[in-house]
Amino acid sequence: MTSSEAYKEHIEYTFNAFCRIVIHYAAINAWRDRDKRRQREISFEYLTEEKFYPFCTSDTYFIDPYKQYPVTICGQRVILTNGNLAEALSSLPEKKREIIYLYFFGRYTQQEIGELYGRCRSTAWHHIHSALQMLHKEMEVLFHEES
Repeated sequence: MTSSEAYKEHIEYTFNAFCRIVIHYAAINAWRDRDKRRQREISFEYLTEEKFYPFCTSDTYFIDPYKQYPVTICGQRVILTNGNLAEALSSLPEKKREIIYLYFFGRYTQQEIGELYGRCRSTAWHHIHSALQMLHKEMEVLFHEES
């Protein structure tokens, strides 16, 4: 089947019309997206007029990253790099400190900790869990005192 020149011209005009329509609606969508973005954006000038918001912050995490806080637990000297954790550990009762030391630093299992204290494994887990809760509460108190 041979295509005549008129048929080729018709296909070309149809394709051009299709392209114009696609480009027209793409432009409309772009304008809508731009307007939506503008409605959600807030200028920096508006922020500085209402309240002063600093445009930068400074981290206090890395003031002295090599500072060490020694804590003595079970006759062993443990060196920590977090001062709040060292202070919170020091404020715990001796038994709770020992349990934390044995479980996390001494790598004792719950069964072994239970045997050391003459208890079963589940009781040892209860003591570990309660020590962690006390440590968490102490850390919260210290954190709120700093703020």
